[in-house]
Amino acid sequence: MNPRIVFFDTTLRDGEQSPGVSLDLKQKIEIAKALEELGIDVIEAGFPITSPGDFEGVKNVAKEMKRCTVAALARANQKDIEVAWEAIKHAVSPRIHTFIATSDIHLKYKLKKDRSQVLEIAREAVKYACSLCPNVEFSAEDATRSDWEYLAQVVIEVVKAGATTINIPDTVGYTVPQEYYNLFKFLVEKLIAAGYEEDLKSGRLRLSVHCHNDLGLAVSNSLSAILAGATQIEGTINGIGERAGNAALEEVIMALKIRKDFFERSLGYPLEVNIATKKIVPTSQLVSKYTGMLVQPNKAIVGANAFAHESGIHQHGVICERTTYEIIKPEEVGWTGSAIVLGKHSGRHALSFKLKSRGWQFDDTVLTKVFEKFREEIKDVLRKIEEEHLEGILLDLFCEKEYRYELVSSQVISVLSGSLKPVAQVEIRDNLSGNKVAVGLGIGPIDAAYKAVAQALGYSFNGEEKDKKNLKLVDFNISALTGGTSSEGVCSVIIEDEPGLKTAGLGKDGDIVIASIKAFLKALNRLEVLKIKEKELKSQVLTLAK
Repeated sequence: MNPRIVFFDTTLRDGEQSPGVSLDLKQKIEIAKALEELGIDVIEAGFPITSPGDFEGVKNVAKEMKRCTVAALARANQKDIEVAWEAIKHAVSPRIHTFIATSDIHLKYKLKKDRSQVLEIAREAVKYACSLCPNVEFSAEDATRSDWEYLAQVVIEVVKAGATTINIPDTVGYTVPQEYYNLFKFLVEKLIAAGYEEDLKSGRLRLSVHCHNDLGLAVSNSLSAILAGATQIEGTINGIGERAGNAALEEVIMALKIRKDFFERSLGYPLEVNIATKKIVPTSQLVSKYTGMLVQPNKAIVGANAFAHESGIHQHGVICERTTYEIIKPEEVGWTGSAIVLGKHSGRHALSFKLKSRGWQFDDTVLTKVFEKFREEIKDVLRKIEEEHLEGILLDLFCEKEYRYELVSSQVISVLSGSLKPVAQVEIRDNLSGNKVAVGLGIGPIDAAYKAVAQALGYSFNGEEKDKKNLKLVDFNISALTGGTSSEGVCSVIIEDEPGLKTAGLGKDGDIVIASIKAFLKALNRLEVLKIKEKELKSQVLTLAK
């Protein structure tokens, strides 16, 4: 069999059919370019007959692609096929993709035709499409609920008519891996018996798989089809699409790459997976951004937690040797940075790793103290702790006596409506230069309070005053320790100064504005110490008296 797997992406067609998704022309072209850079072979750009907008989208994508085959979907009738051809005829490599249902349930209730009529329609549609375009794909809609003998008869007739790719879609996500495998084996045998063995081996004729995820089996079914002789995989980025979505192409790609040994051993010949895998995550994020469909955190390959480790046992293993708990290098699919998450399940090894990665050296006594404080804050305050918070705990151990700022008093006036803005007045004790008082106006009470604090201490907040040192708010979160109106509020902030130095702060109070100011001042205290003493502190092994 031909060793090359063809990847057919239908994000711009089936993916855009996801409820609530609507891509404009610029977004479609940008996604198409990303897919081409990823190494996708065929991009199904849309269903041109459905609207003038869809026609223009397909037409423009077809003109923009430099390498990819661009496919346009068409029902098995002359008008659809003509419009599809008009949309893609200027592509470097155009493909007409025509389809008709073959299951008895579709024939009876949707098409209201018998099997012989549908067979004739399919044959004539493919014949007409081939008169316009040499590259024609035929799909037997709802193939997995069709009678196998009748399906094979349709397949052989459309191949005789000129189709070079035959798609056997699991349109409603009904099949299971073993059944799908058996169906493909059955069709391969029928095609060989009809004299098409050499065409299948050479790749002149390809069997394609298009699976929906209604039972959560789209990727498993797709891989089963590969084992049975399919050489084209259809799917979408992030698995988006009608109802429960399509097979997620990134999962299929990485399964074939990581378990290449199994697939080659099972098939008896080598497989080619020509995909630039480092582009997977950027492409996933682009599709998520433009479709508005967020990727679930535990989604394989592209989810935020796909390579995240919080369990102390797992963290220790990964720190010692990545392959103990990771079968894919995160960088291989486009992730960057550490995947060690500091949470309630984390252990000393993870804390040590995180601090050392930021340049800190310390002995076991220091690590024990940091770990104790970390466990206290995870238990009582935060669900997870960023590296900046962990570094702040270390600074508290050695430098808390040198912190300059403390909140003396604050007053905030909120505004219900009208042209007035919330106003805050704060008084800050500065141990080096005395008390400072300032007033700030903001969008809300906390914004006003932060601007007042920044004003008092000579900073610009979020770039509002160009002649002062700027502070940027990187992360801000407020939560309640317990339920009820008397709950104590907890604020977590991460700030960054102009050179790019980041620090974090936590604040607790029954008043969430005061909790927010305390967190801001804690971060500023740590920032001032870091600016002065970071090199000195990091040049030695930190230790505590035992």
